[in-house]
Amino acid sequence: MITKDGHLTKTGDCIVAVSADKGPSDFNSEFTEKLKKENAKLTVIIEAGELKETIHAFGSPKLILSHPVDMVIRKSDYISDRTVAIHSDKSSSDLPIELVKKLKTAKQEIKITLIVA
Repeated sequence: MITKDGHLTKTGDCIVAVSADKGPSDFNSEFTEKLKKENAKLTVIIEAGELKETIHAFGSPKLILSHPVDMVIRKSDYISDRTVAIHSDKSSSDLPIELVKKLKTAKQEIKITLIVA
């Protein structure tokens, strides 16, 4: 999960990034339309310092994309207003430990790029 919230609790073990500048409801209409096409492919690139990880997932016509704060990329096909993509090839627990350590570092700048095809 990626959230616009500025903090997380100890129970937030699937949160990859806080203080994001967008939530699903902030996506532009062109991006949303592409992501809601049948078999749309989403590439998520997470960059922290010199480390970079790529995640592949799928969009769906069933996506709601209305949550103002949280975006979730799921391995399952469960869809809620927070769901940005389904059938992901990775979850937060699959990220390399070196990247996880960087993500936990206070003040670490993180760049997350979403590319839909």
